[in-house]
Amino acid sequence: MDFGPNSSNKKKNSCRNNRFSFEKALPPYTINKYPNTNKTSFFKPRNMVLLKPSALLKSSKPRPQQQQGFSESLIGDSVDVVDAFITEWVSPHHNDSSTCSCIISSLFSPQNRLQGRRFLEVLGRLQYAIQSTVVVNPDSAKLAQGQDLMRKAMKHLEKEFYRVMKSNNRFLDPESVSGWSSRSSEASTPSRSSGNASDSSSDDNELDSESSSELGNDIGGFGNSDAIVDLKMIANCMISSGYEKDCVKIYKKFRKKIIDDALSNLGFEKLTSTQMQKLEWEILEKKIKIWVRVARVAITTLFNGERILSDHIFTSSVAESCFVEITLQRALNLFIFSLTVAKSKKSAEKIFPTLDVYQTILHLVPKIDQIFSYDSTASVRSQAVESLDKLSESVNAMMTEFQTSITKESSKSAIPCGGVHQLTRYVMNFIVFLADYSDSLATILKESLSLPLPEDYFRSSGEENPGSGDRSPMAARFAWLILVLLCKIDAKSRLYNDSALSYLFLANNLDYVVTKVRTSNLRVVLGDDWVTNHEVKVMQYLEKYEKKAWGDVVTSLPKDLTTEAEAEKSLRRFNEAFEEAYKKHKIWVVPDPKLRGEIQASVATKLIPGYTGFYKKYPVGSCKIVRFTPEDLNNYISDLYIGLGRTVPVSKTNKYMTGSQATDLKHRSI
Repeated sequence: MDFGPNSSNKKKNSCRNNRFSFEKALPPYTINKYPNTNKTSFFKPRNMVLLKPSALLKSSKPRPQQQQGFSESLIGDSVDVVDAFITEWVSPHHNDSSTCSCIISSLFSPQNRLQGRRFLEVLGRLQYAIQSTVVVNPDSAKLAQGQDLMRKAMKHLEKEFYRVMKSNNRFLDPESVSGWSSRSSEASTPSRSSGNASDSSSDDNELDSESSSELGNDIGGFGNSDAIVDLKMIANCMISSGYEKDCVKIYKKFRKKIIDDALSNLGFEKLTSTQMQKLEWEILEKKIKIWVRVARVAITTLFNGERILSDHIFTSSVAESCFVEITLQRALNLFIFSLTVAKSKKSAEKIFPTLDVYQTILHLVPKIDQIFSYDSTASVRSQAVESLDKLSESVNAMMTEFQTSITKESSKSAIPCGGVHQLTRYVMNFIVFLADYSDSLATILKESLSLPLPEDYFRSSGEENPGSGDRSPMAARFAWLILVLLCKIDAKSRLYNDSALSYLFLANNLDYVVTKVRTSNLRVVLGDDWVTNHEVKVMQYLEKYEKKAWGDVVTSLPKDLTTEAEAEKSLRRFNEAFEEAYKKHKIWVVPDPKLRGEIQASVATKLIPGYTGFYKKYPVGSCKIVRFTPEDLNNYISDLYIGLGRTVPVSKTNKYMTGSQATDLKHRSI
């Protein structure tokens, strides 16, 4: 092609005769008619490459007049095409401040999207022409016109950028976006290098179609891939044209409002550390419940969605800038709350809300590291780590406070009837709830304390491997708390004057402890050997109880007697012993039905078989002092350990009543 002065003049004359026809002047270009208009534009074929100014200077080194002629031709053609677009698509009152600067129809609506992308293409060519003209002919009148058109076009693209975001807000909300793939947008949308939008080896329409399809797969059908492609192309065009600040300003403002509205709807309040420290604990505890929900949604949905969206629309450096400004301070505000919770006054009842905050952050740390991976967001990662450290210290202090509260419990009154002490119930329920946070406590209680636990405390009897009973620091801490409780219960058992009741009290409380461990996550923490060992101790307490409580009754059982006088004497001794034991034990309690059944069965096994043999020889009526059938004894035993008001006493006034009469009295009293 001849780019000499004569050729340039011919081209200019041809343009004056027919503004939008370049067949003769520029044979390598093709003509495209705009829909609904008589205007035409030129588009570069695939095999044509427009040389950058530096390339032109290095090639044949044309004379300055030739360079000016080419640049004038290039910018003139580009100005004409862009002017036609702006005339067609932008209101003539675009710059009239007294009227509303309205858009006749969006260039990026579904029906006009092809035209919108062509507009971006010609703007890229205009930008290239402006750059070329600035180098060779900075005083060109067409240059000033082109720069003015570029400003108008960029102002219009700002509106289009906002319009695309707003009209697709349903698909671009954080919840939808957080379901997309987090891979960088460079891999899923067309790359357009800064300063040379025309440097492409394939047709833009094909490229955009492929990009939309690729991005559609990337977002897994969650949103409108065309909208993402539109936003990225507009952003690339504005940024490469020097309007990055205008583009990201409108993006940041729009997305900040979405995040702020979402946080507000979740109930999050932006409070300073000073304001929070003045709150009553009851109020702060309610806010902790809200914060836990807010933190999970904010990290996994809101901030995650913003990171993904910015990566899909902008190049890496711009994406980072947008993401940081939109999310950084809002993320830091979340951790101001957690640090304030860690600084609150230490008391045992505050440990569970504090663990809720700790556990929430602990589970979110991998996501936080992934989302806030930039150096510019390192403060978020460090705040999360600091929160965990401070909360860990707080939980440790509360555990110590809890142990102290056990040892300082100073009630001096014995629990009536040998039941489960309220301290046992409180401590075990507390530890059971702690075990539900075992994942968090495993990281908090990672350092072994010097606890004087027996070496074989976690091993079953007869186990040969001395290392098999080793447990984690968390297990040792839980076992120690339970041991402190049991020592306290042992001291309280001495408040009873009756040694039998003392052993029953110990059996009831230890059984309650073992049951709590067996039926909760504590079994996983402490192990089956711990449970087995303490079940054995419960049985040992019961054996001592039965020996103390029923030993005299068992020894008074009638033996094989030869004379009726001897039988009568032996039976009188048995009646008195059973009556005494029954009157005493009828008000004692065993709250656990399973344990109560085991004691009743054990007592019945010791009494009824021996009594049955005697009864067969001396049935009721054969001897005036035979008062019970074996069935009567079994019924009386089954009434034991239930508590006051539900048992049938053995009446001395009815000492000669038959078994049926005793049964009738039993039913009437119930």
